[in-house]
Amino acid sequence: MQGLAAIAVGLTGLAVGFACGFTVQRARLCTFGAVEDALVGGNWRRLKAFGLSLAIAILGVQALVVFLGFDPASTTYVPARLALLGTFAGAILFGLGMALVGTCAFGSLVRLGTGDLRSLVTLLVFAVLAYAVLRGVLAGLRIGTVEAVALSLPPGTTGSYPDLLATWLGPLSRHLAGPVVATGLLVAALRDVRLRRSPRLLTAAVVLGIGVVAGWAVTGPLADPFASEIRVQSLTFVAPVARALFALATGEGLLIDFGIMTVFGVILGSAAAALHAREFRWEAFDDQQEMRRHLAGAAMMGVGGVLAGGCTIGQGLTAGSLLAVSWPVAVIGMVLGARIGIAILLEGSTIEWVRALTRRADGRRWPAE
Repeated sequence: MQGLAAIAVGLTGLAVGFACGFTVQRARLCTFGAVEDALVGGNWRRLKAFGLSLAIAILGVQALVVFLGFDPASTTYVPARLALLGTFAGAILFGLGMALVGTCAFGSLVRLGTGDLRSLVTLLVFAVLAYAVLRGVLAGLRIGTVEAVALSLPPGTTGSYPDLLATWLGPLSRHLAGPVVATGLLVAALRDVRLRRSPRLLTAAVVLGIGVVAGWAVTGPLADPFASEIRVQSLTFVAPVARALFALATGEGLLIDFGIMTVFGVILGSAAAALHAREFRWEAFDDQQEMRRHLAGAAMMGVGGVLAGGCTIGQGLTAGSLLAVSWPVAVIGMVLGARIGIAILLEGSTIEWVRALTRRADGRRWPAE
């Protein structure tokens, strides 16, 4: 059977990106905002929405494996050598940059669609640094240092938890891990009454989850197997943003690519949502301090995103849908980096944050009489 041609795969990426950008803008769903709500405000609703997205993505990938023969080993997220130290360090750097910018790479694309020119500057710096680390002048340094420290898995084993469980517990466990994790995420998300009463959040979460599955499907088992320009991929916003800028600036590279087209789709979808709600307006930096903070954060996200192997969407949802070993490592690192960044913004420095935590801990341990 003839699979989807490259142009059809690219147009699907544009449609998936548009749907994600439109629904996420309408729902005000932001990964950094979700982390900040949970860690600072104790409100886990938006974070549970991402949990719902991940549950849908995991179950969708399981369906692709069973019914369409999708092979997770064909992706870049489950290699046989795991540079987990580099992943964790890059994730912390990405999370710190995300806090300084106020959103992640995906969120910057959504903001750009609403007319936020700060995000345009952020994305330009982000893309340049990401490309330099990915394929440019810093690529050799990355390969020779960070990625040189890696854990080699047993022969025939990929870097996914289902594969590792199958090695230790038998082949049946490979098909149980995904449903068990997805069920736990679904229960945690749908038990939240406030989330159930937020149709826009639910819609955005479902669209993101389905978008991840759609990406794997159209670039994997549904793609033309003889189309060498089609790479197996799904939603992520580090390398595609960098490759999009390079292709636009030099005329080299392929623009009709699932990942690159999702970048344009997110911007268009967000713009459509903002125009529909009459919320589109041009915004710029308020002062030099805000601009410096965004530039520093963008640089950190660009470097950190490549080292981490993806952004909050790429690692948090796309790698998570495969239950990649790097997935929890990257997520924990990004949350830690974001919390450090929040501390710097709120307390003035990380040291002051640690002192504040120590004072609160001492207060709980030795209550005043």
